[in-house]
Amino acid sequence: MEPAIVGARLASSIVSPLIRKLFLNGGPGAELVDRPVRVSRLVSFRGERRTLSDKEMHRIAEELVARAVQATGQEQLPRHEVRAVTNAVTSSLRVMGTLDMDDVQAVHLGHMGLARHLKSMSPTAVLGLSTDAIELYTSVMNTACLHILNFFTQRSAFVPRTLVEQSRSLEELARKIDSLITRAPSPADGPFEKRYSHYITDKYGKLSIFGLDLSQGPENWLLDVAYLSLDAVGDATGALPTRLSADQVLAAHNRVLLRGVAGSGKTTLVQWLAVSTTRPNQLDLFGLVPFVLPLRTLTRGGAKLPAPDEFLSAVDCPIAALQPAGWFDRVLRAGRGLILIDGIDEIPEDDRNDARRWLQELISTYPGNRWLVTSRPSAVREHWLSGDDFVEADLAPMSRDNIADFVVRWHQAAGISDQYAHELLRAVRVKQDLGRLATNPLMCGLICALHQDRHGYLPEGRKEIYDAALSMLLFRRDRERGVYKPGSIRIGEAHHIQLIQKLAYWMIRNGRSEMDRADAVNLLAQALPTMPTVAEQGTAEEIYRHLLIRSGLLREPSVQSMDFIHRTFQDYLGAKAAVEGLDFDFLIANAHLDQWEDVIRMAVAHSRLTERTRLLTGIIRRDDVTAHGMNRLHLLAAACLEHATELDPAVRTEVQQRASALIPPRTADQARALIEVGPVVLDLLPHPPEAPQMEKWSSGERGIDERPDEEKTAEQRVADEAYFTVFAATRIATDAAIDVLARYRGYHDLRVRNELVRAWSRFDTNIYGHEIIAHLGQERLYFPVSNPAELQAISSFGGRDWIKITGDFTAVEFLNHCRQAQITHLWLTTDIGNSWNWLREFPNLRSLTIETSLPHLDMAPLALVPPLRTITLPRGVVVSGMDSLPSYMEVIRMRHDAE
Repeated sequence: MEPAIVGARLASSIVSPLIRKLFLNGGPGAELVDRPVRVSRLVSFRGERRTLSDKEMHRIAEELVARAVQATGQEQLPRHEVRAVTNAVTSSLRVMGTLDMDDVQAVHLGHMGLARHLKSMSPTAVLGLSTDAIELYTSVMNTACLHILNFFTQRSAFVPRTLVEQSRSLEELARKIDSLITRAPSPADGPFEKRYSHYITDKYGKLSIFGLDLSQGPENWLLDVAYLSLDAVGDATGALPTRLSADQVLAAHNRVLLRGVAGSGKTTLVQWLAVSTTRPNQLDLFGLVPFVLPLRTLTRGGAKLPAPDEFLSAVDCPIAALQPAGWFDRVLRAGRGLILIDGIDEIPEDDRNDARRWLQELISTYPGNRWLVTSRPSAVREHWLSGDDFVEADLAPMSRDNIADFVVRWHQAAGISDQYAHELLRAVRVKQDLGRLATNPLMCGLICALHQDRHGYLPEGRKEIYDAALSMLLFRRDRERGVYKPGSIRIGEAHHIQLIQKLAYWMIRNGRSEMDRADAVNLLAQALPTMPTVAEQGTAEEIYRHLLIRSGLLREPSVQSMDFIHRTFQDYLGAKAAVEGLDFDFLIANAHLDQWEDVIRMAVAHSRLTERTRLLTGIIRRDDVTAHGMNRLHLLAAACLEHATELDPAVRTEVQQRASALIPPRTADQARALIEVGPVVLDLLPHPPEAPQMEKWSSGERGIDERPDEEKTAEQRVADEAYFTVFAATRIATDAAIDVLARYRGYHDLRVRNELVRAWSRFDTNIYGHEIIAHLGQERLYFPVSNPAELQAISSFGGRDWIKITGDFTAVEFLNHCRQAQITHLWLTTDIGNSWNWLREFPNLRSLTIETSLPHLDMAPLALVPPLRTITLPRGVVVSGMDSLPSYMEVIRMRHDAE
């Protein structure tokens, strides 16, 4: 029988009195509109004002079921099934005691929607019921919810509350419309911006995922499908949250310098942010005008950095000449610009100060826009742009979940069996060397492609993986696909690599990330006479076209230029050319430049025993650089050891000794240099100081002390060393780092403990939790939880007083898994639930910190959280309802260095 018919057959005179017993009676004026009350606070069967016992509630359910049995003609249902239905109805109705919604929201759901919601929150209620019993249970729930909503609408507070909710919704809508109006172009600019928006979507809305063109999958993914949201780690100033999704960095601050290693996804993030301006989204970028400015393109051929009116033409935008006169000025003066400057590291080191001055002039002229600058970690020093109000963040290595997500999606897009994906994930977990490599999207794509191409066999080291990838790209792909036809150009693998590495080395020697097409053809013309079997197949122009189309390594960002699909391949092949040319003195002379770091590492990998000795000793014994440059050289040499499969023990020892003199790190720059070295440095990191020294900095409130080392006390220097050691180790996110970090779990300095808890999500939840989190001192320390597994782990450790929610939870999930009575300090970085009412479940909550991207917060509901004393909010957020808070509640604004 249809639920509506059942509802009609169950008379209101019978059902309504039963339903009313489930709720408290409110007198006139109860639950005034400025004090919204959650459904769970209206029920009469839980809480301090409880008037309905469990036995009485069961009787109500029993009566509802009995009436429904008569109404539906299901008297033949066995008694034990009727009793089971009664228990199921009781269980589902009891869920109302945990509902995180108010009466207006419940009415908006409708009675069927409310019934489905209650049933979904009590999935075990119907276990073991027959089909007929489930039908009866459903009928009773639908009917009960119909009368529950009728009861809500008859409450005295419902109509005024509805009007208030409508007013708030309209107010929020008006704010959003006002925001969009400020971003709307002038009538003269509208048509061009619409066309420009389509251009941005077409150009940046696709992403090449390495290796997909080796299978039957598409050569490009739609960005919406391919984009993998990685995390960014805020800098020590606290101006950014300690850890947030990388695409949220501009929601937290208008000017950000984002660092990331090669292949970590910096350029992909730039694409994502640009495309996000073309459609409504959660990033609050819709309606802004993006200017994507890759510095490698802007400085092509030694070109001068462009003025704003040249932004589009400088990146070869085909509609640049159509922009209305003065358009760029109107956009930037209105603060509607999103300026994405990609790759500070891809211009010569001597030119970076010029680039900074160019950026400073832009900002001083058009300050009200949003700015993102990307770079490799070692390319610019710490706080390089802090004087211009930039905050800094680092792209974190891919977590285990990121890697698993990437691998599964890669195989799905390539149309490959899930079995390959699962086998690869097992290999990454079991083989430590492989797991160390799969920490960024580029290497993950390489590993996926090779695993599929070689039917499950994978090389061990980085050099071997690059060698196999080149073989796959340059030779095996065309041969196995039968691409060659009679009369077509056929170049052997060795000659193919030799030609391309000449292009790579020319670009490295000349400090370029792009090469003029004409220069590339001329360089090939010089090389062809030494390769007669290649030269006889075509002209230099024809050979160039063949390499461009068939190699999979080269591309043309414009009709006049050429570059590599990724800088990593340029460095790898350039290093090979340098070693084959015995150009070791030139390598040594440039080793102090950050653009040469990967070239040097790969040169060591390509070298033979005597060549490695010459290269490494030449690097560590240079005396013509500054002290800072010498430190970089010694750490670079240490980083090369993992690629030195064969090396004189005396040379290895000398390299390690020189590097160990720089450990422990005492500054952020030194820590970053260690991070660049990679996992090999973990063996060099020291144990913490003895306990008496630790106690002297137990408060840890002073933040980063940027005074010179000689101005600090011995205790201060020791504390800094411990902090920066942990800072480095947590960012070398391999399982081996856990052993190092475990040495510091008893350290009292708050900065050290903060770094340790922030790193939890980068490692295995259970292993890191048991080895590190469970042992940390709790004083003044927020324990972050980014997923239910971490929340459950915290509870298994006995709970914690200070909790920071950094992941996506529902209020019900959080309440079900945390120890409510224990929590005294709560920090929210995500929006949970539709109201603040769920906070009433914490009887000892004294402090609440809220990080939100919402422009407006209503504080009035927090008046109903009596123990609360302090509410900390972000700067800039608009607050209402302050007058509803009791006088003992203090609302303060978040400090920039908040921890």
